[in-house]
Amino acid sequence: MTGRIGVTLDSGLYGFPHYADPDTGVWTTTADGFWTGGFWVGQLWLTAYLLNDRRHADGAAAWCRRLAPRVDSRSVFRSFLFYYGAASGALLHDDAAARRLAIAAGRSVAADFDDQLGVIPLGAQAEEARSVGPSESNVDGLSACPLILWAARETGAADLAEIGALHALRSAALFVREDHSVIQSASLDPADGSPLRHYTHKGHSDSSTWARAQAWAMLFFTQAYRYSGDPALCDVAERVSDWWVAHAPAGEAAYWDFDAPRTAETRRDTSGTAIAAVALFKLAAATPDRGKAALYHRAARDTTLALALRHVTPVAQDDRRPPGVLADGCFDPREGTAVANELIWGSYFMLEALAIATGRLGPLTV
Repeated sequence: MTGRIGVTLDSGLYGFPHYADPDTGVWTTTADGFWTGGFWVGQLWLTAYLLNDRRHADGAAAWCRRLAPRVDSRSVFRSFLFYYGAASGALLHDDAAARRLAIAAGRSVAADFDDQLGVIPLGAQAEEARSVGPSESNVDGLSACPLILWAARETGAADLAEIGALHALRSAALFVREDHSVIQSASLDPADGSPLRHYTHKGHSDSSTWARAQAWAMLFFTQAYRYSGDPALCDVAERVSDWWVAHAPAGEAAYWDFDAPRTAETRRDTSGTAIAAVALFKLAAATPDRGKAALYHRAARDTTLALALRHVTPVAQDDRRPPGVLADGCFDPREGTAVANELIWGSYFMLEALAIATGRLGPLTV
């Protein structure tokens, strides 16, 4: 996969890679990084770390600087940009400029915390533009937790630590169902923050379990526990992860939604599955329950192997697609957008999963 990243770096792209045609490898890009551009920068930071390579590190630093105008954009999803695009530069390379940028972004995201709602709402510039009133929230917004809590650790700022923990705990109450599956989104009463309805932006239905929602919950509750040490967050991370392990297909990528009708045309989502693999590796390293740790590590290893064998090109001797592509990512089937593509976040998490599985990266390094 690092070869594919090097080819992209050398291709002269101006926009941030977003999703690619798996047959040609050609990227559809975004001018400002959308919510996904940080994963491209994160790939570069991680590749530089794995290869001990200055070219990729310099490329990461240059792309990281291009994220700076997004520090105060009105979307909680800018947390994705700055944890993976900037904080990872500090974590992997002790890059001072990346550290400053990530801390500034963490403070900015934390400032959006709404005391009345008890969470950081989506924000007026979030992707789900049709549903971004001042009191909308979703599980994807948990991405704020690692950024804010990392910034709290770096600066010693108690207010950041408090906001990061509050956002995580309130999100657990809002989005984790009694059976430990996850619903993506909630409309909140602006007067007191109570949920008015639960629904999904990208899943099959308002009562289904969208695979990426479950995977984001696994990852970000684990990261919130890792940075905060709050046992309640470890508990919720384990519960949503146990649900995934019990319901995900063995030896294959998960379907895009666990409740989508199964036909020959039902898409799998390698991106959500790669997120889940990384989450399980991290939880295996973080949980104090060593029995569960072994289960999570085994599930993460098996998932990573299945993705590598079945979905990272080439998957057969006659596979003519560009090498190093994580194919079969399903971005937004409701809109028909990139339903069988390489997705930049999926490729990032696949690279991280492979690096952890092969012992080249500690599971809690990023």
